[in-house]
Amino acid sequence: MHIISSKPLSLSDLRTLILEGTKIKLSTEVVQKIQECREYLDQKIATTSEPIYGINTGFGALCDVRIQSENLTKLQENLVRSHACGMGELVPKSIVKLMLLLKIKSLSYGHSGVQLATVNRLVAFYNNDILPVIYTQGSLGASGDLAPLAHLALPLLGEGMVWYKDIQKPTSEVLEGFDWRPITLQSKEGLALLNGTQFMTAYGVHCLLKSHKLSYMADMIGVLSLDAYDGRTEPFDPLVHLVRPHNGQIKTAARILRFLEGSDLLKQSKPHVQDPYSFRCMPQVHGATKDTLSFVSNTFVTEINAVTDNPNIFTKDDKIISGGNFHGQPLAYGFDFLKIAMAELGNISERRTYQLITGLRGLPSFLVEKSGLNSGLMIPQYTAASIVSANKQLATPASVDSIVSSNGQEDHVSMGANAAVQAYQILENLERILAIELLTASQALFFRSKKTSPFLSVIISSFRSEIPKVTEDRMLHNDIVKAVDFIQTLELENDLLFN
Repeated sequence: MHIISSKPLSLSDLRTLILEGTKIKLSTEVVQKIQECREYLDQKIATTSEPIYGINTGFGALCDVRIQSENLTKLQENLVRSHACGMGELVPKSIVKLMLLLKIKSLSYGHSGVQLATVNRLVAFYNNDILPVIYTQGSLGASGDLAPLAHLALPLLGEGMVWYKDIQKPTSEVLEGFDWRPITLQSKEGLALLNGTQFMTAYGVHCLLKSHKLSYMADMIGVLSLDAYDGRTEPFDPLVHLVRPHNGQIKTAARILRFLEGSDLLKQSKPHVQDPYSFRCMPQVHGATKDTLSFVSNTFVTEINAVTDNPNIFTKDDKIISGGNFHGQPLAYGFDFLKIAMAELGNISERRTYQLITGLRGLPSFLVEKSGLNSGLMIPQYTAASIVSANKQLATPASVDSIVSSNGQEDHVSMGANAAVQAYQILENLERILAIELLTASQALFFRSKKTSPFLSVIISSFRSEIPKVTEDRMLHNDIVKAVDFIQTLELENDLLFN
């Protein structure tokens, strides 16, 4: 059981929660903060005649329309229903579950004015894997992730659809099965649920966890290619990197040397003086991605532990302040940096794949005997090149765009939600590019009489148990799918991912 408290969550914490399927519970401190904030808000509404945005007024461009007290619940429920207009693909269930967790965390600070019953119901959804059906399109990444979060909130009213036991069902049917009544939203609650960055942040957590793993895998697969290509190790000497001491560069070079310890291929005489950049500059290119990952991770860890709805309620200061913490600009930049950095790992990976099939360094053309009769690994490189170009297109920054909404009241938006979905797609593509490089490097090593390092030999042996040598042409789609599965199922410790 994980206790939701004032203690910040890290990416490592979230990875453990995801992998172990840990249930959650609100701490006594959090329960008290939520109740105190709600009591303060109820008292404020009862004793003031002043308009308070989103509490006794309309929303967005309707912020000057005053709402009578008898309609405050209707106002909040109308907000949720009217904003549930997402389109596009379904958000993956794993990301929906993260959205629930992150919304609970944001509400737990006691600055949002929600009922304890509302947060408890979100906790119950999380713990019982009742996951709202949400769509990828609809958020501008600024007024909060309005449409996606409306779909997240709709089941609180007993409406919309949810995933339960991997089946889409009407929420009303699932609530009835648990003997739960719909939540009656009070003033401010709809706004607290819809304002926020949990769609973007959940995608960010997913993408960062996957990026850290793929960064490690890119190093490992790149080193397999280096050894298969009969590459040199001088470019990874610590002296080279200490005079240009970028953290990621130093870390990558040191990791490459560790991976290669004990390689017989490494010890043999090298007739060539230099290797192509895709091998020689792995510390500089992979390292720059690591440094970008570090920056983006810091941005998202801040957001994970933040209050991002509006207005914010400060009970001790006796203030209700309408601000802009829902604006996704920091996340939009983070996604765009991440997109570029991870797309580049695919770019350099495909170049190593290309070098391995060119018939150089004592390797046969396209890594197959009787080339001509057999095409060997010619076309997987085409596939990798196609995916690399798709990633370049997806990596175009989304955050440079904006569009006016809500009659000009919301006149600058981040487009961070679009960037989030693009980042997700780039990482799916990167996995496939690395899988093709792994397949190619494994095939190239069949043509070497000497062995790679003991560590890499274990990896290759495990890989070849699933994918044997290509001796004559066969449908390689299946091999690539198995290679992707190999990457996905290879578990890494947190220390390897985040240090």
